[in-house]
Amino acid sequence: AAIVLVVVLVLVVGRLNGRVRVRRRVRVRFSRRSHMLSQVLTEEQVARVHHASLAILERVGVVVPHAEVLGRFADAGAKVDAKAQRVRIPAEVVMRLVGQAGKQFTIYGRDLALKAAFGQGRRNYNSIAGEALWVDEAGGKRRYAALSDVATACRFADALEHINIVGAMADPHETPVEYRCVEVMATMLKNTPKPIHFWFYDRASAKFIVEMMIALRGDERRAAELPVCYQLLEPISPLRFPFNGVDVLFETARLNLPVEIGPMAQMGVSAPCSLGGTMAQENAEILAGICITQLVRTGMPVCYGGICHAFDMATTQMIFSGPEQAIFGVAMTQMGKRYGLPVYINVGLTDAKRADAQAGLEAGISLVLGAAAGADVFGHMGISGVDQASSLDMLVLQHEVISYVESVMRDLDLSDEALGLSEIEEVGPGGTFIDREHTARRFRREIWFPKLLDRSFYQAWVDGGASGMEERCRKRKEEILRRHSPEPISADIARALDEVVEAAR
Repeated sequence: AAIVLVVVLVLVVGRLNGRVRVRRRVRVRFSRRSHMLSQVLTEEQVARVHHASLAILERVGVVVPHAEVLGRFADAGAKVDAKAQRVRIPAEVVMRLVGQAGKQFTIYGRDLALKAAFGQGRRNYNSIAGEALWVDEAGGKRRYAALSDVATACRFADALEHINIVGAMADPHETPVEYRCVEVMATMLKNTPKPIHFWFYDRASAKFIVEMMIALRGDERRAAELPVCYQLLEPISPLRFPFNGVDVLFETARLNLPVEIGPMAQMGVSAPCSLGGTMAQENAEILAGICITQLVRTGMPVCYGGICHAFDMATTQMIFSGPEQAIFGVAMTQMGKRYGLPVYINVGLTDAKRADAQAGLEAGISLVLGAAAGADVFGHMGISGVDQASSLDMLVLQHEVISYVESVMRDLDLSDEALGLSEIEEVGPGGTFIDREHTARRFRREIWFPKLLDRSFYQAWVDGGASGMEERCRKRKEEILRRHSPEPISADIARALDEVVEAAR
């Protein structure tokens, strides 16, 4: 029932907000992929946030603890205090560097037919890149995540049609951090042919990540043309950058690997306790991050990660899916699109620990608004609570929500055949369409059929065990784990990956 609220929200954001002129024998569709159907900021407000961000960067600046980058900032015209590692960036410099960034890119799986396109009018969904803890049964005890969980997570997400970027979900506790990301990447490539997402660690380990991409594709040119993943540069709010996050860029620049910049500022803790102030600071941090990428390599492709959150003063933790998160998701999409960039937002998440009504309500509301806003990638899916564990049960529920939202966002067919005027004429007043060939031909494409939501008659539901959503998610999880096997990796590539891992150790 919670997810049904999505329908009401679609009406609110103006689902049919447009004019359609019907012509004979012409297939007419609403485009759901290139228009912002959901907005919370006016054009004037977008401009105000933009100018506030530029003022922050010019007057306050950011701390970048990397001598090479500070030198390049100075050469670009920024004011650098090398001792304090602080750089103040004039608006002209910011906009010049942001203008140089690559604004479209595609990542490809081991199977090149499986891909995720950014800045090209497509929606992409990824499972979580990694959590320290894992919960096997929703509501059960948590444990430290293991490398075997990475393999399980990849095989599992491989079975979910709407998850087109597979996250590691586990940050394996038993693997030394110095080469953890190398082991994780090799495990992922062996267990899914889809594009992947995981946490990079430092420049030294990134060297082996690059070598693994070359081993996968066969040579450096193809590895650069067909990236299998992208990295995350995460500023430390307020207004600081981590050395390792910046330093990694100098290694991945070899392949011009795409970079997502996502600060995750928290309103009231690491950002001002106002929606507008948090947006302005988050935007400033993202713009500064883009500047850094372009100083490392001009044209490096970037994704605008507008992933700020509110902070709950009662529980003293971040809020994953309050009303503020829906607002942030839409507003930051508007900001990112102002610069012509692909956008990643944290929507479709939940503060719930179980795959229950709260989880469905929270995930559905924020995701449909974010999708209607026109963002490019949504996530991270499969988190229990606020970054408190990875959960396959939660991923199953969120995948059902994604399927629902994707159906809401579909293009509408208003061709002559779809409008069915001849059908209406033939059936006439008081007739039925249930036995018509037109109905048999079209019902599967016009009506969404859920895999988990219950639509059965009451007695049939009782006779079937009267299951709730949590139980259905658990059963679906167990079915996937029991039955699904991903496309196997070739023995030659597997050996090449193992050689890179051994070298990293």
